Amino acid sequence: MRIVVAAAGQGTRMQELTKETPKHLLPVLGKPFLFYLLENIKQAGFEEVIVIGGYKIEQLENFLKSYDPEIVLVNQNKHIIDGSYGSAIPVLCARYHVLEESFILISGDNLYSVTDLKKFREFTDSYVHVAGLSHENPERYGVLQAEGDFLKTIIEKPVAPAGNLINTGLYLLTKEIFPAIGKIKISSRGELELTDALNIMAKSKKVKVEKLADYWYDFGRPEDIKKIENFLNEH
Repeated sequence: MRIVVAAAGQGTRMQELTKETPKHLLPVLGKPFLFYLLENIKQAGFEEVIVIGGYKIEQLENFLKSYDPEIVLVNQNKHIIDGSYGSAIPVLCARYHVLEESFILISGDNLYSVTDLKKFREFTDSYVHVAGLSHENPERYGVLQAEGDFLKTIIEKPVAPAGNLINTGLYLLTKEIFPAIGKIKISSRGELELTDALNIMAKSKKVKVEKLADYWYDFGRPEDIKKIENFLNEH
C-alpha cells in the first residue's frame, strides 16, 4: 500500500523559524523532523512513499535525495496552478500516483507511531478510516463525532464543546474520496477542506473512526520542538 505525506505548507504557527526553512525540515535533535516520520513509515512496512511538497520545495528535494532517492516528490505548486489551498489539495496531487487503489494519507507535521501506521496499512475493508485521539485541547483541532464505529461529522476547531476526540490527520482513503472532493466548495476559511469531503462520505456510512493505540505528536508550534526532543530522548 502507498502512503502519501502532505508536506507542502510553510508552517506559519512556527513563526520566524520557517522564514527560511519548511517546518517539516526544522531540526529536532540535529535531524530534520521529517527524518523521524519517514523512519517510522519505513519500520511500519511501507515501500512506496509519496511526499507532496510546495514551500521551498528545493530544500525538501535535497533532503529526500540524501535520505532515500526512491521516495516520490510531487510539487503541489505545479499541479494546482489556480492557487487553491487546503487539506484536500495533497490528495488531488497524489491522484495519478495512487491510481485506483486505496492509500494512506498523513500530515507531514505530525509524528505517528509505527504501531498505528501498521494498523492502518493492514485494513482490508472498503471503508475510509480516520484516526482519532482524546485530547485535552480539542478546540485547536478538528473534532470527530461518531455513532458507534462510524463517523457522523468532523467539526473544525469548534467554538462550543463538541467532544474531545480529535482528528489526527491519519487516514486510509479509498478511490471514492476523489468524487467526494469534486463535490465540495471553498470553505469559510478560504480552503478546499478534506474534512468536507469526508463529511459527505460519512452521510453514507462509508467512514469509520479508529482510535490511535500509541503516541501522536503535533509539530506545529515552536514549543512542540522541545516536546518531541524530550520524547525521542526518552525512547
